[in-house]
Amino acid sequence: MVKKKSSFLDSTLNEEEVDQFDQIAELWWDEKGPFKPLHSLNPCRLKFIKDHLCNAFSRSSFDLEPLKGLKILDVGCGGGILCEPLARLGANVTGIDASPKAIMAAKEHAKKSDLKISYHCSTVESFEEQDFDVILALEIIEHVDNPANFVRSCTKKLKKEGLFFLSSLNRTWQSYLGAIVAAEYVLGWVPKGTHDWGKFISPSELASLLRECNMRFIDLKGIELKPLTGQWTLGTSLNVNYIGCSILT
Repeated sequence: MVKKKSSFLDSTLNEEEVDQFDQIAELWWDEKGPFKPLHSLNPCRLKFIKDHLCNAFSRSSFDLEPLKGLKILDVGCGGGILCEPLARLGANVTGIDASPKAIMAAKEHAKKSDLKISYHCSTVESFEEQDFDVILALEIIEHVDNPANFVRSCTKKLKKEGLFFLSSLNRTWQSYLGAIVAAEYVLGWVPKGTHDWGKFISPSELASLLRECNMRFIDLKGIELKPLTGQWTLGTSLNVNYIGCSILT
């Protein structure tokens, strides 16, 4: 099958990927559905983000709204499953996604939850708002075209003292077995064809893209699944899932 791409050379949009996620967009908030892995990842990655933000912006993690007033952009927000807990922590959250059905699901759920989150159907390079304290690009770079332009477009929207968080899947034999063979074909955690191993990106490749934008990682952690508990935890192995926090150099 030939992948459908945007006609713009520098576009990050992969229409085939968007179409695939559109087909299951109504299930974004089904914690036992195709987005179950992301729901189970949420507490782990939220802790990583919250801890760094509290440290960088001199906030107390014990406050009810430790992120109050921080302007956060979640790129590839999907149905808003990370936007909502960040909004509850006091942040001013904006979520963008190229899937119109995902944005619709996000808006509907935020309304039911009585949360004020600004959602827009857009790619990052087409989104005009700038000067965010925090940019999030979690589990998205492996689904876009032109990763270099994607990273560059994200960093352009960040304040000088801001933080840029990315998470992805490393391109290793462990990730092939775990994220594709096991998750898609054996355990059925996600629909078949969700991932393309060739588009996975290693931490060193991502660090190189950041350096081109005058940014660097200040922390990089592996995200590991504990088989006995079924919970995700932060660890040292970057072989499969990983998350990083970066700043301007």
